[in-house]
Amino acid sequence: MSVYKNINDIPQPRDLMIMVDHKSNAVLLPIYGIMVPFNVTTIRTVLGNQNTIRIIFNVPGTPLNPHDSNSLKNQDAIYIKEVSFRTKDSKHSSQVVQSFKTLKRKVMSLESERAERTSLVTQEKLKIASNKSKPLRLLNLWIRPPFSGRKKIRGTLEAHANGFRYSTANDRVDVLFANIKHAFVQPAEKEMTTLLHFHLHNHIMVGTKKTKDVQFYVEVRDVVQSLGSGRRSSAYDLDEIDEEQRERDRKNKINMEFNHFANRVNDIWKLPQFASLDLEFDQPLRELGFHGVPHKTSAFIIPTSSCLVELIEHPFLVVSLSEIEIVNLERVGFGQRSFDMVIIFKDFKKDVYRIDSVPTSSLEGIKEWLDTIDIKYYESKLNLNWRQILKTITDDPQSFIDDGGWEFLNLNGSDSESGGSEESDKGYEPSDVEAESESEDEDSESESMMESEDEEEEDSEQESEEEKGKTWDELEREATNADREHGVEFDSEEERNRRKMKAFGKSRPGSSGGGGSSSMKNMPPSKRSKHR
Repeated sequence: MSVYKNINDIPQPRDLMIMVDHKSNAVLLPIYGIMVPFNVTTIRTVLGNQNTIRIIFNVPGTPLNPHDSNSLKNQDAIYIKEVSFRTKDSKHSSQVVQSFKTLKRKVMSLESERAERTSLVTQEKLKIASNKSKPLRLLNLWIRPPFSGRKKIRGTLEAHANGFRYSTANDRVDVLFANIKHAFVQPAEKEMTTLLHFHLHNHIMVGTKKTKDVQFYVEVRDVVQSLGSGRRSSAYDLDEIDEEQRERDRKNKINMEFNHFANRVNDIWKLPQFASLDLEFDQPLRELGFHGVPHKTSAFIIPTSSCLVELIEHPFLVVSLSEIEIVNLERVGFGQRSFDMVIIFKDFKKDVYRIDSVPTSSLEGIKEWLDTIDIKYYESKLNLNWRQILKTITDDPQSFIDDGGWEFLNLNGSDSESGGSEESDKGYEPSDVEAESESEDEDSESESMMESEDEEEEDSEQESEEEKGKTWDELEREATNADREHGVEFDSEEERNRRKMKAFGKSRPGSSGGGGSSSMKNMPPSKRSKHR
């Protein structure tokens, strides 16, 4: 591993002090009065304090750095494990540690980028359109994933002869037509961005990132709004009304520009040389959208004519409908507020895709959408272990087909089939047996009718006998006897009057005349006139 081609290229500082060379990716150490260079990849870490700088090397044969082909060839070689230096300048030690960390980070990122680029599929070069043809352009766009760097820089998207080129002042990226699998244009409605999105067949490098999804977008309104002078807003504030109108006009203008660009590109894709690509900008159908959690945060997922997409939150969701085998709706039951949507692909080696926490209010709409695109779906009350299920299918696909395929997910169908099998187990009865059973049923019904009629007659006779049994006088006599047995006496009116007359005669003794006069006084007026 050479650092410098010639000994004269090694920098010679005035003082024999540790030096970090960023151009050559080397660390120079003063050993016996000579500056000895070491490639930064041979050093594991650098530690420092006020008086000491400690450098630890990567030694082959350790758990962190196993043997490679070169170390196995030179098994008798001796390696330096650690070197320590004393210093009088504490600032220099901290400066060396910081410079080494920065250089190590840069080299590691370059190596990872180089390793990712080696795995990329080789593509054709972009054919730049001539100035006479004036390529289609969209100005002041941002890109996702962004280029490396803390500051976002706007760029320009151009449509050339066989692809797109997005360029800024420092970086650029090419997207070829032949590498585009799906293309989307999504105008801003409830969101703050209008965007063009490309889902690719093969990965490309955007800056230092390897990706299959590239997006170009514009924010139709500012996320941060000025608070003004702090005064309260009013619905009749003319300034606010004018500002809202300007925002609507700007949003409509941007949406029109993106739609115009997409329509012009669609015309290019209809040319004979691009007919085999079968490309066309697709637009999400918002009325069929639903909320769910495809990754870590909730997002609004929208179907298109060919895909199921979510293009606002990163990482993006793009699922081709042609690659879906079935959809299983899990945790579906009475009283559940949400359910999970599991997408199983035709390639059983791919992991299933989960969309969690979909509101139950969207269940019927999702079912209708799946029916319209002819994708079979099932429902289950629990979450299934799909990794184990797919492993079982891939291990023995023939037994999976013989057992009915995906019908083990059809719980409702299995219940109905079991009920039908129970009825079929009863067998078929001949017609004469059925006739005999019917005649027996009729005889039993007639006998039951006769018995019920006899019982009704007996009940009526008993009621009539009870009605003819005793008169009212007999009943009153029985009641008075029962009252006397309980110590209660009830006399008739005649007996009460008779006792009153006896008591009145005893209270006034005298002759018969007196008695007659008294009796006359007590008699009613109609009887008194007769005696006169």
